[in-house]
Amino acid sequence: MDLTDQSPEEMYSVWALLPEPVHRRLLGLMAGLRAAHGGAVFEPHATVLGAMRFRRSAAVEALRAAAAGLRPYTARVASIGRYGVNLLLEPTREVMATSDHCRAHFDYQRPARESST
Repeated sequence: MDLTDQSPEEMYSVWALLPEPVHRRLLGLMAGLRAAHGGAVFEPHATVLGAMRFRRSAAVEALRAAAAGLRPYTARVASIGRYGVNLLLEPTREVMATSDHCRAHFDYQRPARESST
């Protein structure tokens, strides 16, 4: 970490990028949904780690260290989320190993699951 970094803390997340054919297909689907219902423009991605607060230098350092130990992996959609359109991935060994690997580099604690009461 750069001890001289006085940049403000900002929110960061870690995304897995999608293969080009999937990326193009999702861009088209997202454009159609936005045209019909509105919504923000953003890149299709798979969230590996959600929102975290870091100074820029610490975020870049952690991401570089995490990325150095990763390779492409396969992920499959398990379901569709309710708030916005979120495709939830199957928690396969590869998906969870990638998440755990990145969590270690960012000292990220997985959010507690909400109880279904």
